[in-house]
Amino acid sequence: MAGLARKWYYVLLVAAAIAISYFDRLTLPVAIAAIQHNIPLSNEQFSWLQTSFLLSYAALYVIGGRLLDWLGTRRGFLLIMLWWSLACALHSLATGFVLLLVARFLLGAGEGGGFPAATRVVAEWIEPGERSTAMGLINAGTAIGSLLAPPIIGFILLRSGWRAVFLASGAGGLCWVLWWAVSYRPQAAAAENPAQGARPIPWRLVLRLPSVQAFVFAKFMSDSAWYFLLFWLPKYLYDARGFDIKQVSYYAWIPYAASGVGSFLGGWFSSALLHKGWSLDFARKAALGCCAAAMPVVMLVSLAPVSMALALFSVAFFAQQAWSGLVMTLPADIFPLNAVGTVAGLIGLGGAMGGAVFGVVAGYLLGHGVHYGALFVAVGTFHLIGYAAILLRGGRIQPMRTFDLGQLEGAQ
Repeated sequence: MAGLARKWYYVLLVAAAIAISYFDRLTLPVAIAAIQHNIPLSNEQFSWLQTSFLLSYAALYVIGGRLLDWLGTRRGFLLIMLWWSLACALHSLATGFVLLLVARFLLGAGEGGGFPAATRVVAEWIEPGERSTAMGLINAGTAIGSLLAPPIIGFILLRSGWRAVFLASGAGGLCWVLWWAVSYRPQAAAAENPAQGARPIPWRLVLRLPSVQAFVFAKFMSDSAWYFLLFWLPKYLYDARGFDIKQVSYYAWIPYAASGVGSFLGGWFSSALLHKGWSLDFARKAALGCCAAAMPVVMLVSLAPVSMALALFSVAFFAQQAWSGLVMTLPADIFPLNAVGTVAGLIGLGGAMGGAVFGVVAGYLLGHGVHYGALFVAVGTFHLIGYAAILLRGGRIQPMRTFDLGQLEGAQ
C-alpha cells in the first residue's frame, strides 16, 4: 500500500473504532425505555450509570494514554478495544441496577484509551498541515456511531429485546479487533516500541505547563456540555417531548449526523487557514472560537417546537464536535510523540471528569424539580468559558521547542 493511501487508510480504520465506541456508549441511553420495563431506574440512577462510565473513562483516559506511550499504538489499541467490546456485551447479563453500574464502569475503562490512541496514529502518520483534517475525520466517527445507534438499536429493540443490543455491539467491536490486528503497522520501530526511543515524560512535569492546564480545563468545561447533550438527548425526547422508541429511532439521529459534518468541517477549516498562510496558532484558535460562539443556541431548545429544537440541537452538536476534534489535535501539534499519549490522556481526563460531575448535578436537579430548560441555559455557556481559558493560559500553539523539551526531559 502506497504511503499516501496507507496513512489515510489508518485514519479511516481509527475512525471506525471511534464510531464503534460511540455506538457502544449510546446503547444504554437509547435502550433505556425498554430496559426500564425490566429494571426500574430513576433519573438519579440513570445519571449514576453515566457517571460510572465517565469516572472510569476519565481514569483510563490518562492510564490508557500512558499505556500507549509505553506499549505503542498497535498493541495498546488492540488491548483497549478488546476490553471495551467484552464490557459492552456484559450489559446483556444485567438483572438489576448494580450489574448495569459495573458493566458501565468497565465499558468506560476500556473506551478511555480510544482518543489517545487516535492522537498517536495522527502524530505517527500525518503531517502537521493535515492533522486537524485527519483528527476531524476520526472525530467524525463519533457522529457515525451516534447516527447509526438510534435506528439500529431501535430495530434490534423492536425485534429481539434490549439484551441483544449489547451482544450485537460487543460483537462489532471484536470484529474491529481482528481488522486492526491484521492491518495496522507503525510508522517506525521506535514509535511501536518506546523502549527503543525516548521515554514518556512524567505526568507531573507535563501538568506544570500552563498550556496543558488550559487545555484540560477547556475540555472539562466543553465535555460537561457534550456528555449532558449526548447521554440525555434520547431521555429528554422521551420525558419532555413524549417520544416513543420508534420516534427516537426516526429523529434522534439528526443531531448526531450534524456532529459528523462538524467534525470534518472544523478540521478542514483549520487546515484551510494553514494552507492559506496563517499561523498554526491562528488557524486553531480561530476555528475553536467559531465553535464556541455557536454553542449558546442550545439555550433556546426548551422554548422551541420540536422540529426547531432538533435543528438547534444539530447546530450545537455540529459546533461541539468541530471543537472536540480541534482540541484533541493540539497534543500532536505541540508535543513530541513520547508525550502525545500522556497529554491527550490528561485532556481527556479533564473532559470525562467534567461530564461525570455535571451528569450527577443534572440528575440531581432533574430529580428535584429543575426543568431541562435551566440546564440547557447553563451548558450553552461552557464552551465560551473553556475558550477564554485557552486564550488566556494556552499560550501560542506551535511545536515545542527543543530547549523547552530538553528542560522537561532533564527534570526527570
